[in-house]
Amino acid sequence: MAPTTLYTRLKSYYTGEKEPIKPAMSTNAAVALLVVYTLVYVLPFYISSTIRPSPNLSRDAPSVIRGRIASVTSSCIICSIITFVILCSIVENGNPLQALHSMGWFPIGFVETVKTVGLTAILFVGPLFEAGIAEGGWRDWVRLRGLNVISGWIGYRNFVAGPITEEVLFRSASVPLLLLSHTSNATIIFLTPVVFGLAHVHHFYEFRITHPHTPVIGALLRSLLQFTYTTLFGGYATFIYLRTGSLLAVVMVHAFCNWMGFPRFWGRVTNGNETAVSPNTGESKRSEDAVGASTASNGQLSIAWTIIYYILLVVGAVGWKKYLWTLTESPSALTSF
Repeated sequence: MAPTTLYTRLKSYYTGEKEPIKPAMSTNAAVALLVVYTLVYVLPFYISSTIRPSPNLSRDAPSVIRGRIASVTSSCIICSIITFVILCSIVENGNPLQALHSMGWFPIGFVETVKTVGLTAILFVGPLFEAGIAEGGWRDWVRLRGLNVISGWIGYRNFVAGPITEEVLFRSASVPLLLLSHTSNATIIFLTPVVFGLAHVHHFYEFRITHPHTPVIGALLRSLLQFTYTTLFGGYATFIYLRTGSLLAVVMVHAFCNWMGFPRFWGRVTNGNETAVSPNTGESKRSEDAVGASTASNGQLSIAWTIIYYILLVVGAVGWKKYLWTLTESPSALTSF
């Protein structure tokens, strides 16, 4: 028997009176707490000089990465405990198992994880074709060489620590509070990603410090692209979290999307030496600079490869839309749509 969802408990009706239960907290209070969580996550980056970026100290420096991972881990623990205590105090008269379910920890959701990662792979079938077939990355995948992407501190941050801590904070610790406030599904899906995206805006400041000669407009466009991408992903991750009730599922989808990077929407497919699993992906995304360098040194494939890629890009989007509801369905859902 599936656990009773938080949504069911809070949206159920009193026997006889048919009046809905009043929200356990206001939406404003839940949003305020979410903003506080975000500040607790980001502000420590600038308190200590050992992890604060400077012209001589990049955010990609191993010492900075180690310090920030320790910082965000502590932040996630603190925020998770606060949410857990709130849930235990309000829902089910202090039922810890119900609170853990609301936070995505139980059930773990192995089946949901496989289905949602598979759904995301359908969306990325075009980029998978480019990286795996056109660029020959399938050889690395078959031999599991791609695992070396997490051997360095940058890879560990991008594919392990980042997805785990961000999903713990912005999904596991935050979404249940909005459910407590009876916030609508649409608002939750579109609100939390904005906060998630804003949590990455500080990268503009860091980029300007470490790249002072880059034009401001270029840095702004870079940050705008990152904000748009992270906000869109945040909405998708929140939808998956509500539909599956699995923290593991959104963590693995997050790691997969970081691995794939931002899809190509322009230009030709090239036959480069860089693959999607290369440890030199930097910010976890294959930059256009890397693609450009690959083109210059290796030449271009025939136009047929590019045509196939863009066809698959459309096919992937159509397939993703077709199976979105089916592959995210779960008896452990936190809400109903």
